[in-house]
Amino acid sequence: MSNHSPRDLAVVAYARTQAVRNVGAKNEIELIMPVIQQVMADAGLNNVQDIDFTCSGSCDYLQGAAFAFVSGVDALGAVPPIKESHVEMDAAWALYESMLKIKMGAANSALVYGFAKSSPGQLPQVMSQQLDPYYCSPLWLDAISMNAMQAQACLDAGVVSEEKMAEVVSRSRSNAKSHDSMQLSGDFSVEQLLAEPEYVAPLRKHDCPPVSDGASAMIVCTVEKAKEWGLPYAVIKGMDHRIETHNLGARDLTVSESTEIAAKALAVDGKKVDIAELHTPFSHQEIIIKKALGLADSTVVNPSGGCLAANVMMAAGLDCIGEIAQRIIRGEAKLGVAHATSGPCLQHNMVTVLEAA
Repeated sequence: MSNHSPRDLAVVAYARTQAVRNVGAKNEIELIMPVIQQVMADAGLNNVQDIDFTCSGSCDYLQGAAFAFVSGVDALGAVPPIKESHVEMDAAWALYESMLKIKMGAANSALVYGFAKSSPGQLPQVMSQQLDPYYCSPLWLDAISMNAMQAQACLDAGVVSEEKMAEVVSRSRSNAKSHDSMQLSGDFSVEQLLAEPEYVAPLRKHDCPPVSDGASAMIVCTVEKAKEWGLPYAVIKGMDHRIETHNLGARDLTVSESTEIAAKALAVDGKKVDIAELHTPFSHQEIIIKKALGLADSTVVNPSGGCLAANVMMAAGLDCIGEIAQRIIRGEAKLGVAHATSGPCLQHNMVTVLEAA
C-alpha cells in the first residue's frame, strides 16, 4: 500500500447496536451507552477524557424537541467537561468534522457516534422537514413518495429496471444473513419480490428501508497515535463531500453528480476497489451510486446487507464507513469505498476511501 502520513486518520474501533423496529421504553441514552462502552473497551481506553474530541450526529426532529441531541451527551458523562460538538446530520458528517480537527492538528483522536429512535413518529413525514422550507416542506412531501418519484424517473430513463431493483434487494437480504446487527435478512428470489404488490408506485415495500432504532460509535485517531496505542487499524485516505441543490426540479434525479465529483476528487479507481458500502436507503439508489462511483462488477457491494437490511437514521452513513474499516482490519480487503448521503433523493453525498495499514 502507499505510504501513510502520520496525520492520516486511522479507524481503530467501531460498534453498532442490533437494529430493531422498536426498542420500546429504551431512550436514546440507553441506545448510545453500550456502543460507547464497546469502542472504548476495544481501543483499550479507560474514559472519554482519553479522547481529544467528541462529535455526534442525530436529528432533533426525531425527538421533537430543540437541542434534544444534548441529552445524548449524558451517555458520555457530564463531568469533567469535554471538547464536544454535534452535527444535525448523519454521524458520517460528525466523522468529517473530526477529520478536519485532526488534520488541522487541533486533536489527535476523536470519538464519533450517531443515534436515532425513529419508531415513535412517522419517519417518512418527519424527514419532509429536510425540504425547502418555502415551497416543498409545507406540502408535507413524504420521503417514500419523493423517492418513488426518483425511481420512476430512473425507470423512464432506462437507468434501472424493476428486475435490477429486485436483484439489489435479494442480494441485500442474503448478505444480511451473516451479520448479527441486521434487522431484515433471508433468501428471496427476484421472482418472489416482483410478485409483491406495489407500495408507492413503482416502489414495493422491500424497495424501501426499514424503520430502525439504534446507535453506532467509532474511534479514530492519527496513524501515529494508533501505533502508539498498539491497535490494528484501517486508514482513511480521503473524504470528499459535495452538495446538490435542494430544488428537486432543478437537478437530474437519475444520476448523482455530487457523488461523481467526490469520487473524481479522491481519484477513486472503481476497478481496484475490493468492497463498497453504499448508503442507499432505496433499491434504485444503489444502482445510481454504483454507477457514479464507477465500481466494477468485481467489487463486492454492501456485503453487510446495507440500508435495505437495517437503516438507523443518523448512523447508517457512519455504519458504511465502519463496516469497510472492520473488514479491512480483519484482512478481508485492502481497498474499500464508503458512501454516505443525506437530504432528499441523494442531495448530499460523501465518499470515503479506506485502505489497509
